[in-house]
Order: sequence, then structure tokens, then C-alpha cells
Amino acid sequence: MRPAGSLDSFGVILSGLSKRLGLESHLFELRLQQHWCDIIGRPIGAHTWPAQVRFKKLYLIVRNSVWLQQLIFLKPTLLATLNERAGSEMITDIAFRVGEIPADAKPEAESPSLQKVTVSEAAMTEASAHAAAVQDPDLRHRLATVMAEAFSRSMLKADGPPSP
Repeated sequence: MRPAGSLDSFGVILSGLSKRLGLESHLFELRLQQHWCDIIGRPIGAHTWPAQVRFKKLYLIVRNSVWLQQLIFLKPTLLATLNERAGSEMITDIAFRVGEIPADAKPEAESPSLQKVTVSEAAMTEASAHAAAVQDPDLRHRLATVMAEAFSRSMLKADGPPSP
């Protein structure tokens, strides 16, 4: 048991919360997508895209079969690099698939997850319920706001863009 009055860092709180809510893999997937070229390097990053992480398996889109063949040989190195960056064994396998790299995957483009979204009352209520255990009121409010924005983004992604 920790001594009374000791404080947990924000990182420790978020890490515990993400594990409890089952968001750890999804957060890692978003980090991969936002910083893909920095993590893996420009030559490989320009021809690949981390589509998703499911059950510790990274689904990687590759521009063409030549790159796919090369990456099969580099698979152990890629796994080691990704897990080193994650700080734990977040990825145990990589599945390669030839496909189209998303247009918004370019490092220069603003990530859709960073765009402003309108937060609904329901999302804020749900987020506030999840953040209720945080004792500091400012931290609790900020955490609830960030979670509500994430809930709203995920709803937008699921519903698709609004029709004109």
C-alpha cells in the first residue's frame, strides 16, 4: 500500500485507465499511425501504412509486392523495433497486405484524430463517469474532456462524415 499523500503521475493514471478500459492496443495503434515514419524510418514508412492492431497482430498495408517481399525478410527487425518503441510486447506478428496507402497518411497532413470535434452531452457524461475516480478536480475535468473528444471522434469515424 502506498503512503498517504503520495501522488501518482498523470502517465501512470492514464496507463492504468487505458488498461482497465481495454484501450491500450487502440492507443498504440493511433501512436503508430501518427508517428509511423519516425518509428520505422522514412524509406519503409513512405511505402507502408499500419492499418490496425488486433490481438497483438499488426496489419500492415504495403504499396507493392516488391516492398512486401523485402519486408518479409525484415519482419523480425520490425517486430523488435516496434516492441522496443512500445516498451512492452504489444506486437507478436505482422500481416502484410498489398494495398493503397491512405492519402491522409502522409506525415505532412494533419492527422484526423487531431482535428476539433463537437463533443456531445452524452459523450461528456460518459467520460465524466469514467474519470470520477480522479481526485484532482482540474485533472478530472481535463481527463473527462479528452475522453469525451475521443468518444466523439470514434462515433464520427463509425458514422462516417456528415452528408452535405
